[in-house]
Amino acid sequence: MHFERHALFWAATALLFAYIVQLIAPALLPFAIGLTLAYFVNPVVDAMGRAGIPRWISAVLLLACSIFVITLTLVFVVPILFQQAAGLLEAAPRELERLKTLIETTAREHLGPRYPEAEATVQNALDGFTGAIPGILGSIAQSVWSQGSAAFNFFSVILVTPVVFFYVLLDWPKIIAKLDSLLPRDEADEIRALAVEVNASISAFIRGQGLVCIILAIYYGTTLSLSGLDYGLLVGVATGLAAFIPVFGWWLGAIVATLLAIVQYWPDLTHVLIIVGILVGGQVLESAILSPYVIGSEVGLHPVWVIFALLTFSYLFGFLGLLVAVPVSAAIGVLVRFALRKYLESSVYKGEVEAVPKDLS
Repeated sequence: MHFERHALFWAATALLFAYIVQLIAPALLPFAIGLTLAYFVNPVVDAMGRAGIPRWISAVLLLACSIFVITLTLVFVVPILFQQAAGLLEAAPRELERLKTLIETTAREHLGPRYPEAEATVQNALDGFTGAIPGILGSIAQSVWSQGSAAFNFFSVILVTPVVFFYVLLDWPKIIAKLDSLLPRDEADEIRALAVEVNASISAFIRGQGLVCIILAIYYGTTLSLSGLDYGLLVGVATGLAAFIPVFGWWLGAIVATLLAIVQYWPDLTHVLIIVGILVGGQVLESAILSPYVIGSEVGLHPVWVIFALLTFSYLFGFLGLLVAVPVSAAIGVLVRFALRKYLESSVYKGEVEAVPKDLS
């Protein structure tokens, strides 16, 4: 029953930890971002260390490079995105009214004499649709703000995150050594092997998916802008970065881009199909090339499990839960597979006395 007692202890510890994280989730976001960024670039620091560069110099250089890249982005890209975002918010009521008129006109053309009979149904559906969208967007914005207001303010993002990034990156070997010293001595080797497997799954997602998001943001932003879609750069960059949240990210961007294309180009289906083709091409690029070759199969999560994890973590931990849902689920998957292996080897599964094969001689 040695394994069973240990399993109960670690299960109780995990539940207590999850409860504490839920209580202080809004304040944890800048720490989560700093830790994730440090984890993302830690292999670069290790490589620089092997080349003879002290770790503190590597950490300073990477922090300076990160600040430089962020500054360039804020100066050259963010103003354009903000301009398009402001234009989209200003035009949203007008575009929704155009979409409503377009659907109504299309219904008249296709239903013909039968339209008066269906007019009330069509109008109710349109009113419900156009009335629900602002409410949904408002609820999402309110939820994000309420869950992340303590983390998305000036001091936490601009000041706390770089500090966390630098010190975690600087002290990473000390942190790992300290955690290793706290491992139960009898199970230390087994836990280390398990940690290696967990690290492979998490790094495959954080480093791999982070690179995939950057590539997709460039692809969608460039192609949608060149296609002539209004607010194409904003929608494209947002769609690419939202790929960090699997499944939902692409679908949300695809719906917004398609609706904008319909409102802008209808009844010219050629341009609408071009936008749809760009979106489908991005999904093919991600699924067939980027994910297999950049991320690999280390994450090993079924799409249904990913959706369940996203819904559960976002419900429990808000915006922070959306960010950490997949990597944490990948780690949980490794632990669950380990627990199943232990269960199959335990007396709970086999019984106190294993069956002895009969002597066939």
